[in-house]
Amino acid sequence: MSAPQTTTQTAPLPKPEPKLKDTLAFLTPYLWPKDRADLRGQVVLALLAMLVGKLLTALTPLTLKWATNAFAGKVPALAHPTWWTLLIGMPIAMVAAYGIVRILFNIFNNVRDALFAAVGQHAVRGLANRAFVHLHNLSLRFHLQRRTGGLSRVIERGKSGIETIIRLTMMVGIPTVVEFVLTAVIIAAQFSLWYVVVVAVTVVLYVWFSIVASNWRIAIRKDMNDADSDSMSKAVDSLLNFETVKYFGNEKHESDRYNRATAKYEQAAIKTYMSLAWLNIGQALIFGAGMTVVLVMSAYEVVHGTKTIGHLMMVNTYMLQLAIPLNFIGTLYREISVGLIDMDAMFKLLDEPQEVVDAPEARELQVENGAVVFKDVHFSYDPDRPILKGVSFEVPAGKTVAIVGPSGAGKSTISRLLFRFYDVKGGSIEIDGQDIRGVSQSSLRRAIGMVPQDTVLFNDTIAYNIGYGKFGATREEIEDAAERAQIAGFIGTLSKGYDTEVGERGLKLSGGEKQRVAIARTLLKSPPILILDEATSALDTHTEREIQASLDDVSKNRTTLVIAHRLSTVVGADEILVLKDGVVAERGKHHQLMRLGGLYYSMWERQRAADEARENLAKVVAEVE
Repeated sequence: MSAPQTTTQTAPLPKPEPKLKDTLAFLTPYLWPKDRADLRGQVVLALLAMLVGKLLTALTPLTLKWATNAFAGKVPALAHPTWWTLLIGMPIAMVAAYGIVRILFNIFNNVRDALFAAVGQHAVRGLANRAFVHLHNLSLRFHLQRRTGGLSRVIERGKSGIETIIRLTMMVGIPTVVEFVLTAVIIAAQFSLWYVVVVAVTVVLYVWFSIVASNWRIAIRKDMNDADSDSMSKAVDSLLNFETVKYFGNEKHESDRYNRATAKYEQAAIKTYMSLAWLNIGQALIFGAGMTVVLVMSAYEVVHGTKTIGHLMMVNTYMLQLAIPLNFIGTLYREISVGLIDMDAMFKLLDEPQEVVDAPEARELQVENGAVVFKDVHFSYDPDRPILKGVSFEVPAGKTVAIVGPSGAGKSTISRLLFRFYDVKGGSIEIDGQDIRGVSQSSLRRAIGMVPQDTVLFNDTIAYNIGYGKFGATREEIEDAAERAQIAGFIGTLSKGYDTEVGERGLKLSGGEKQRVAIARTLLKSPPILILDEATSALDTHTEREIQASLDDVSKNRTTLVIAHRLSTVVGADEILVLKDGVVAERGKHHQLMRLGGLYYSMWERQRAADEARENLAKVVAEVE
């Protein structure tokens, strides 16, 4: 039974060097979510608040002009004054109006930001969750080749980039354009088009210089990001291997290694700040020159009596107000460019293809008996180095089959293929006659329990780590699983019992204790198919025998595949397969393989001699003590 061909279906993503319009198109479904009418309403209200705020911003310099002219007594004399002309001739009223308008436009701008905050954070959370889910869907090969610290930095910077682009584009970019248009119209009406020309030239030069300088800084920022990721990866890698560092006394080596990585970041960061200083100097020169020209033109008109002091104050205020969004124009391009760089790595991560995907017509695995069959399975991690070269065997329903062999023979690869962390290159794997490539991965993994050789625990309580095998399990079920895994007695000695924190990766527990937690976790899951991958490798001989009795008990009437290094743990298996160089070299029960006198026999004798040597050494040490 062969599985259908599978393809990966993914949403379109921006190119490796994404442009702003591509990124905004990608973010639009998150900014205007179809299933969230409340968020769409907040977007509309935020835009309305932005428009009102910018109208008030444009009116602020006008109120200052009226207030100034009122103090200077320059209010135009009219034959038939209205209440409005009388009002703007009252200095105190105009000063109050100026203050009120400033208060109002600040209120509306903050209302806009508050309303849009929920929308922006919804987009950030949606993209971050998508990246996190995608990471869990990627192959084991991908995670073995990448560093956890580097991946965490990619997601963190990607989230920051998303938030930056949304915030600056929607809260700064669009409002700034609106403000420019309103300011240009009012200046043209109050003065002349020559003022608008000077302002426009200033803006164009300012934006041009900001873009050129920002492009120069992008390369520097990329170097700084690379150095940051490298230093973080080295730090996380070193801390995760804390015990290994201590075993070999290599703290100095690790600190020097980290210091070299941070030195690269230091140099890149210095260049970043130096380039920022030059950018700010250039922007100040361009805007200062433009503002000076506009003020000189206005002062000239005031001197010749064609304009009032209020007009000079008004145009000065408009230029000062323009300085803020103009500064943000430079920041806008600079930060969006940086945000695009930061998001680039996340986009590449999201665009990373899944090596193992469900077939379009994948169905749920139906487990009736739990029989597992490997049919002429070929597999290799690297095309030039085959691991399995046509392995065939059957684990009958309710029986136990053990796989042994020298290191590198492919024992653990078999468990990874059964879990479908990888797909076979040739042949097939079936459960109750169903090719596992034709069923959903979730249903396949629900049916299989695993006690791995290297147990890694979550940085949470013992109860959480045991209960991870079956969410929603009662405390009684968790305690029963711990009892059957021979760890309940140890937990009872702890002051917090099952609520004891195990530390990152279970560092606070011994290897044997971690292994027993993993066994309890799998016992709680109670799957029809069980894989024991060196399940007692971290235990002493006495504890191993106790655990083995529990494993033998839980394996009854359950299809069990045992991958073992210690041959003493598989003596009672219904069949033992001996792997060598990617093929099944021998198979049979323990006594049959011993009579055969082949590879299994020689492995048994070597282990027996090693066990005897350890026992003799233990006796000598005991006598000395």
